[in-house]
Amino acid sequence: MLVLGVDSSTQSTKAVLVDADDGTVLASRCAPHPPGTEVDPRAWLNAVDTATDGLLERAAAVAVAGQQHGLVALDSAAEPVRPALLWNDTRSAPQARALVAELGGPAACAAALGSVLVASFTATKLRWLAENEPDNAARVARVLLPHDYVSAHLAAPGTPVFTDRGDASGTGYFDAVAGAWREDLLVAALGHGAELPVVVPSHTAAGATGAGAVLAAGTGDNMAAALGLGLSGDDVLVSIGTSGVASTVAADPVADPTGAVTGFADAAGGYLPLVATINAVEILGLPERLLGVDHEQLADLALSAAPGAGGLGVSPYYGGERTPDLPHATGTWAGLSPATSRADVARAAVEALLCSLAEATDALTAQTGQDPQRVILVGGGSANRAVQVLAPAILDRQVLVAEPGEHVARGAARQAAWALSGRSSPPDWPLPVHLPPGRQPTPDAEQRADGAEVRRRYAALRERLGPAGLAGP
Repeated sequence: MLVLGVDSSTQSTKAVLVDADDGTVLASRCAPHPPGTEVDPRAWLNAVDTATDGLLERAAAVAVAGQQHGLVALDSAAEPVRPALLWNDTRSAPQARALVAELGGPAACAAALGSVLVASFTATKLRWLAENEPDNAARVARVLLPHDYVSAHLAAPGTPVFTDRGDASGTGYFDAVAGAWREDLLVAALGHGAELPVVVPSHTAAGATGAGAVLAAGTGDNMAAALGLGLSGDDVLVSIGTSGVASTVAADPVADPTGAVTGFADAAGGYLPLVATINAVEILGLPERLLGVDHEQLADLALSAAPGAGGLGVSPYYGGERTPDLPHATGTWAGLSPATSRADVARAAVEALLCSLAEATDALTAQTGQDPQRVILVGGGSANRAVQVLAPAILDRQVLVAEPGEHVARGAARQAAWALSGRSSPPDWPLPVHLPPGRQPTPDAEQRADGAEVRRRYAALRERLGPAGLAGP
């Protein structure tokens, strides 16, 4: 049988048609989304129709994964009240701080929700709406996440709107441990109640498509990636895309009072502790534009420079940052001198990206008590040769790279196959990871020393700047 996985991401909709028995991808299609941090969500429906055309009717089961946290606010006629606010829209940072204070502070917030609220979370966007667009807020009758909205579009008429515990755990009004909505927190954020989706277990059918295929619950993009890559507690998944993400799976919930680690639920009945950064692949994109080079040329330059980039350091919080929580931060380059070369600029950028992700990984392992020795790199930035070469030393772990492919969509397809099978565990598909040719599986002593020194200098720059120096205008 064939199953269809859909990834409705920030930038596009990807759809993959997969053999339910072994996970082989047989066909795929893609359709772009509009740019920006707020988007008319109806554009996602047009994109999913385009991306699934010719594939949807061939599938026995379908699941949708989507970008987490986005606010889709609908009126009583199920029409959008305003453009959706996406996860990377940081305008609700003041509201995040206020909601955390109302819950009793960071520790109390983490205990209640598994996470300390930051501007990404849906609840903060609802509070922003209530304070800045009260007329729109008053019209809100239903609140959905992006994957809920797309799933409802594919569902047969009359199907109740649904979600799963994984994506719901990123809203700020869901108790991941109890597996239940905190409608009181929704009311506190929005100012009044609103209809929420039914929470459906990941491995069961939530309904059917208009063509009669099984429609699974779907989930958030990070949860789907973990499912698609067969992530275990022995691994840390490091994603280098629009955002940077370090995640693992755990049997027990995590509640980090510092807010660095979000205690999400996963799509397999456990938990997905996760650290996210707003800045990731763009840390490489900026020097590529400034130097006038492409990805390969940037890698060549970076690998031609010595560790430490000739003393050049980067605090790469160009678009604000989520971890650390600095929503108004800007980027800083320090240590420029007459001897600074183009190669140093490239090397400093790659080192900064990896240091940011290494700190995310360290925070994750500190909170879970797990000490995985293997990192799996995924996302567009993981294909950069300099990233692959330098990652083992800076992350101080064995580093594998995921095979090229749409792993979020593949994870959604695996969930669809699971719902179709009716079994208690997801299908056993081969893990799409490998050691890059010619790469060492783990760093040697000299590389470890170089990596530790780069990490030390990165942290020292951040501490030297301090919150005031990072705050921007």
